[in-house]
Amino acid sequence: FSPIGEVKRFIDILALHKLNVFHWHLTDDQGWRIEIRRYPALTQTGSVRRGTVVGDHRTSSEYTDEPYGGYYTQDEIREVVAYAAERGIMVIPEIEMPGHAVAALAAYPWLGCAGGPYEVMRTWGVSEDVLCIGKESTLGFLKDVLTEVLELFPSEYIHIGGDEAGKQAWKSCPKCRRRMADEELKNEDELQSYLICRVEKFLNGHGRKLLGWDEIMEGGLAPNATVMVWRGEEGGVRAVKAGHRVVMTPGKFCYLDSYQDAPQFQPEASGGYLPLANVYSYDPVSPAFTEEEAKLIYGVQGNLWAEYIPTDEHYEYMAYPRLLAIAEVAWSEPANKSYPDFRGRVCREIGWLRDRGYHPFPLEQEL
Repeated sequence: FSPIGEVKRFIDILALHKLNVFHWHLTDDQGWRIEIRRYPALTQTGSVRRGTVVGDHRTSSEYTDEPYGGYYTQDEIREVVAYAAERGIMVIPEIEMPGHAVAALAAYPWLGCAGGPYEVMRTWGVSEDVLCIGKESTLGFLKDVLTEVLELFPSEYIHIGGDEAGKQAWKSCPKCRRRMADEELKNEDELQSYLICRVEKFLNGHGRKLLGWDEIMEGGLAPNATVMVWRGEEGGVRAVKAGHRVVMTPGKFCYLDSYQDAPQFQPEASGGYLPLANVYSYDPVSPAFTEEEAKLIYGVQGNLWAEYIPTDEHYEYMAYPRLLAIAEVAWSEPANKSYPDFRGRVCREIGWLRDRGYHPFPLEQEL
């Protein structure tokens, strides 16, 4: 969680480098970060976890005993959206469903298959606790939440997540099994697709478009959905060949929470290795595409997940200068790119950022 002053500082750099979309991830298992007036417990309960895992969540059993939280009021949301719009940037919100929803379940246990109790997660990773799709009240909740979200964000797209949903609970939930039988759904993938299609119909009915991670293709893709591809590039090829718009953001090239130098000399990160040169080398348009298909590649995105980023200074360290490479990947023809030229320009830009109080990675020390 970052206060809006830090969010605005980030938007300033996006604007400077012609990055014209700010994708704002506002809900997850570890915290709900947006005020929804109809459901006050989302922020009263869901915005705070009672502690946080220390070290690598895959091996650690140690937790802090300090509560961690924060959320944006609707007035603050409007302030950020207006600030970004003045700089030519569209803000796209992400409201996760049906997985990554434990914070919402902690606030309103009736949203889950088991009915609780649930606790805002203190660790990272994927939870098997997900929204119950068998209950019509769950769909009502999502429509209520999205109604308020639409009032705050004028963006063409609304991101609904759809990633990493544990589906085990649906296998034993009587309500979900009944929904599957009533709708003649073959498996849990199709059950998730049922939810995504219903949400898409709601968004389309309000003049908006649905955007989701590439898992929304499992079980059948909602007819008008745009896919954000993160698990390699193959999903993007499949979506384009099926006639869907795609935003490319594969982990191999676009996950800025990966190590950017030798891990033994870097602060703890989520894993992986993604130096500046690798980001710059990316071409989001597959050679498998025809000229018409290539037009369906709507954009490219750099992702910066903050599990192992405890401060705003560290956030800047991970983002800059790799985010500048994302900008050139997005706006430059591959034939016109030169990494030696880019690196020289970036070294000057790092000095500019430092002079203005930012904390970029010291590229001159890269091994």
